[in-house]
Amino acid sequence: MNQDTSVGSSQHLASARRTFSIEIQALQALRDRLDEHFEQAVEMLLGCQGRVVVTGIGKSGHIARKVAATLASTGTPAFFMHGAEAIHGDLGMLTGQDIVIAISYSGSAAELMTILTVAKRMGARIITITGNPQSELAVNADLHLDGGVEHEACPLNLAPTASTTAALVLGDALAVACLQARHFSAEDFARSHPGGALGRRLLTYVRDVMRHGDALPLVHEDTPMHEALKEMSAKSMGMTIVIDAERHPIGIFTDGDLRRLIEKRGDVRHLKVGDGMTRNPRTVSPNTLAIEAAAYMDAGRLNQILVVDEAGLLLGALHMHDLMAAKVI
Repeated sequence: MNQDTSVGSSQHLASARRTFSIEIQALQALRDRLDEHFEQAVEMLLGCQGRVVVTGIGKSGHIARKVAATLASTGTPAFFMHGAEAIHGDLGMLTGQDIVIAISYSGSAAELMTILTVAKRMGARIITITGNPQSELAVNADLHLDGGVEHEACPLNLAPTASTTAALVLGDALAVACLQARHFSAEDFARSHPGGALGRRLLTYVRDVMRHGDALPLVHEDTPMHEALKEMSAKSMGMTIVIDAERHPIGIFTDGDLRRLIEKRGDVRHLKVGDGMTRNPRTVSPNTLAIEAAAYMDAGRLNQILVVDEAGLLLGALHMHDLMAAKVI
């Protein structure tokens, strides 16, 4: 292999733009020839009583793995089965209620033909994505989707480039069509991604991150100021909650309230916490999404908010730092 190191950056950009243009044109052509076969494929997937098994080998195998992952994360139970491993034992994962999506641009991969034969014998249904509607895989499938491209982006027209992009986008289109048909919501997506940022935002409630029990700074209205400040320092929330005898929160005394009281009264050592507290404090339910509580606190310029039950009894408190620690914001 000869390597020309004299090629300028302008030629690199020209090559990149050529690749983009070829693959965009391939996708536009693919979009324009979508027909009832695509609709039938979606209906098959929606009616699947088992799992969708996506398989391929080589570059098509990489695409199949991604398509399976996209289907699984958007409401269509699916998994990837490697074409070579399948014929050496992994076909045991297949059942007669499954649907197999086999991806092969040539449509002649021997491993996939073996999978197709066994799958049909078991009663599984087959969807193939190839670039050759007359190929063995295409004509023996229950349904064929044409992923053909005019030519690859590779200047030798050899390396799978435009063809793998076409197969990937066809897989994405199937996944999204199924997602919409199932009315798959952001909450459903979050349940499939509990470790991600969206999962934390849509699955984390105030009750999951609030402070409660001994972690709460609590005083009564007649508590001397120096004792209230000691409670604030010990619990590190920048405030203390003022409760009545039945544990209803009647006020909140924050660092800001202390500064304002000093500006107004000067020496505050002889005062009670009730002399400077903010009455009728803002509250949220423990069943509020944490991200909604964060938006409420941000709109009110609050660093802390109290958590109460339906009867107004104190359950906990939430600090903006708690939301940051939980990576909700």
